[in-house]
Amino acid sequence: MRSVHSAVLAFGMLWGASAQATPVYDQAGTTLDIYGRIAMGISGGGAEFDSAGNQVDNGVDFQDVYSRLGFRMQHMITDDISAFGRLEWRFKGDERHTDKGFSEIRQSYIGMSSQRYGTLQAGNFDSLYYQFVSAPFDVYLDRGLLFNSSAIQSQGDSVGYYTPSLNGFTSFIQLKHYSERGLSAEEQRHEGNVVAAQGGIQYKQGPLTIGFGAVDDKVRGNGNGEMLYGLMGAYAVTDQLTTRLGVETQDSSTTYGGGFETVGLGGTYVSGPWAFTADYYHVKRDNEANSNAWAAGAYYKITSAFDVFLELADGDTPSLDNASDLSEDVYWLTGARYHF
Repeated sequence: MRSVHSAVLAFGMLWGASAQATPVYDQAGTTLDIYGRIAMGISGGGAEFDSAGNQVDNGVDFQDVYSRLGFRMQHMITDDISAFGRLEWRFKGDERHTDKGFSEIRQSYIGMSSQRYGTLQAGNFDSLYYQFVSAPFDVYLDRGLLFNSSAIQSQGDSVGYYTPSLNGFTSFIQLKHYSERGLSAEEQRHEGNVVAAQGGIQYKQGPLTIGFGAVDDKVRGNGNGEMLYGLMGAYAVTDQLTTRLGVETQDSSTTYGGGFETVGLGGTYVSGPWAFTADYYHVKRDNEANSNAWAAGAYYKITSAFDVFLELADGDTPSLDNASDLSEDVYWLTGARYHF
């Protein structure tokens, strides 16, 4: 069975790490695992102004780096068909958020999976577009991914299906439902029920992975109402070096704008307990300034359960020809994670 749970662990697979999990129950075809991580870091830099042009404080700060706690469940119905569930919370572990604790239900879904028939799931989960198309670029803990990620028309009220791998090909489709049920007259948008669809295909054979997908980027889901398309791939040149290349594009809406074309190129190099990442993006925006962005990271595994990291990211470098641009508004993050 191809597990959605493992499909999104792009960086873990590139680094040769397996997902940490502690078995809680395993009997008569039923399993329950608990997993998670506690991640703390120090960050600084980044944009000096917000989208409205107001100056913001981008000084040094202690922060939680997306700590989480989750459960994975599975029950074998037959030798081929299994029922599964997943529940995961994201919590804030730094001082400013101790009164909030578990601030977000990150995953909450159930489904059935078969080597012969494929996998069907429903609930709150990362978009299948992300899992099968843009995941090769999701190698950074905080910033650095400029392609659309896990929340694109997903995470809540969603149903998804993907086929078994057939000669290396896997197809997927997902529907997300938006409703105004239970809203007051003041809260309603008077648009009724809206369904956002996404789908595509992935090819994976040996060292090569290529994914193509399309998303109906509805305005109700913070999109601009136009179709989004992505074509991305990764190639393992050696056991140590993996390269990636991707393109993502969306037309501009006459009402909401937002048209763009993004090209990304990057790679990950692994050597023993070390891993290094670097990515470059060129973003061409309709009716707005274009930009060049870059990100880089270094990671060191002290043990299989404990690692330290350093990441740098500049989301809008005006020009790579001027060395001073490389240090302007560069965001940095360093810290450590414990996995269980």
